[in-house]
Amino acid sequence: MRVITWNVARRSSCLAEQCAALAAREPDVVALQEVTDTTLPLWRAVLDRIGLPHVRASLDHADPSRAPARRRRTGVLVASGAALRDPSATLPVPWSETAVAAVAACTIGPIEVQCLHVPNAANGWVKAHTLQAIRTGLRAAPPTPRVVCGDLNTPRRELENGSVLSFARDSRGRLRPERGPEWDEAELGVVPGLRDLGYRDAYRSLHGYASREPSWTWQRISGHGGGWRLDHLFTSPELEPAACVYHHSWRDEGLSDHSALEADIVPNE
Repeated sequence: MRVITWNVARRSSCLAEQCAALAAREPDVVALQEVTDTTLPLWRAVLDRIGLPHVRASLDHADPSRAPARRRRTGVLVASGAALRDPSATLPVPWSETAVAAVAACTIGPIEVQCLHVPNAANGWVKAHTLQAIRTGLRAAPPTPRVVCGDLNTPRRELENGSVLSFARDSRGRLRPERGPEWDEAELGVVPGLRDLGYRDAYRSLHGYASREPSWTWQRISGHGGGWRLDHLFTSPELEPAACVYHHSWRDEGLSDHSALEADIVPNE
């Protein structure tokens, strides 16, 4: 099963080009983040044309009662060439529009796909609480072949020895007092901590930590820039990644400010 997860950055002007890039890779499932209430109908139409007619979108079920009360206009979706059915568990994230899940009837069997977009730190503690909810939900979820993917907005840094630093820390690695150990543990509990629950980080399990692989980057006026590997895909113990690659060229071409992540998933036998 080929899965592509991508933060499409709310863009409508290059949506046709985004769809063409996806179609060229012939995915069985796509998981998109930053789909808006304006672009969602367009995405449904173009995904249908490239053979992914079955769509579950979080904006269809967003909870208007959550705090802040104003309904957010950005959500996530899962699209598949095969029929989708309800997942065994829905992750109890604070903002319902940031998560959606479905079971895709793929050639290797039914696979549960959890698509996530963790709010960034500009939204305050909801980021840490979302990551806590993801770990708690996956710990309680019944065993099943499962893919967990999306823009998780973590970590800040991954070292060649496999050590990981969260955004609870500053650029020198010092713990920020306004965030503290709870925030630190929330981020590390998912990246890399889902491995404690038996999940594989698809990219790192195949390629190690020698390359930073930033999936979101910035460029300063001085010519110096940087970036972080914010986009991830994890497989449950029943599955394993046979191949995994970031499409950095899609970001470089301006299709999004994020690179897409593609993984070929096979049963773990």
